[in-house]
Amino acid sequence: MKYDFLVVGAGLFGAVFAYEAKKAGKTCLVIDRRGHIGGNIYTENIEGIPVHRYGAHIFHTDNQYIWDYVQQFATFNRFTNSPIARYKDEVYNLPFNMNTFNKLWGVVTPQQAKEKIRSQQGEFTGEAQNLEQQAISLVGRDIYEKLVKGYTEKQWGKRADELPAFIIRRLPVRFTYDNNYFADRYQGIPEGGYTQIVEKMLSGIEVRLDTDYLKNRAYFDTLADQIIFTGMIDAFYDYRFGPLSYRSLRFETQVLNTDNFQGNAVVNYTEYEVPFTRIIEHKHFAGIKTDKTVITKEYPKEWKPGDEPYYPVNDAKNNALYEKYRQLSLKEKNIKFGGRLGAYRYYDMHQVIEAALQLKKEVLKV
Repeated sequence: MKYDFLVVGAGLFGAVFAYEAKKAGKTCLVIDRRGHIGGNIYTENIEGIPVHRYGAHIFHTDNQYIWDYVQQFATFNRFTNSPIARYKDEVYNLPFNMNTFNKLWGVVTPQQAKEKIRSQQGEFTGEAQNLEQQAISLVGRDIYEKLVKGYTEKQWGKRADELPAFIIRRLPVRFTYDNNYFADRYQGIPEGGYTQIVEKMLSGIEVRLDTDYLKNRAYFDTLADQIIFTGMIDAFYDYRFGPLSYRSLRFETQVLNTDNFQGNAVVNYTEYEVPFTRIIEHKHFAGIKTDKTVITKEYPKEWKPGDEPYYPVNDAKNNALYEKYRQLSLKEKNIKFGGRLGAYRYYDMHQVIEAALQLKKEVLKV
């Protein structure tokens, strides 16, 4: 059978495009090298708890159209992301707000907090030469040392004074007692998890799992008139200009015989000596009451072939390299690239949906 579209990747981008193509009367074959649909938003049930296998995913957007769009596939709860940071035996609210500043310095008014930060911002003069200087110029030495330095060094695998300043262009500082991490109007998590969303999108569409396009591309290229590729764009071109850089993650998930391990969905561990960056306790995303709980520790690591590439490293060098691949892709007549890896961009879920719908307009003309 000849399909109108071969969609490489059964994650959110590929699923949205396939769903829209089917609605427009087109035929699709969706393939994925993983053994499940959903990509990084895949949720599995463990001990009656929806577990985010690839890290915390909290849907948030200011775009009402995108919010309404995703609502057709699931009922969302009213989860508000209010992570906390743990530094040694101290606990702080995130994002940096009046609760944080009160715990740090005992200040109780916004003016007192501003004065305290201002007193620490002038440690470096001139343009910041690295991330450390940039962070201190934004929030001062105390916040940097306890809540930024160790976490960032673990995330990037380098010392803060070796990282470029642009990584932290700004740090969110709020002079209110508001622990809501996102400022977006709409926020929540689908009741029962994210997998159901992709299942509904791909309903009635042929899906082949454990199927690697790059290992048999000559065959797959014959199956469809057009290809939507959501994998690594540098891998698609056999690393012609060299590999792009990514950061990867290792997840360690445990079932614990307690009904409540940490009292919050996300706890960041900001000291460098603790090897993981955060612990997720999944039941708190859903407000589920069970005798057991499931936690996941996240360990950042440098990406190498064979690892999952989670975060593109969008520094000047890699962006210039990606531009070479993008120029190659523009010459393709029947192949389009999308998603985090195809576009080499960090996307939140709402941005993935927006990008997939935009590609749908370009390709399907509807």
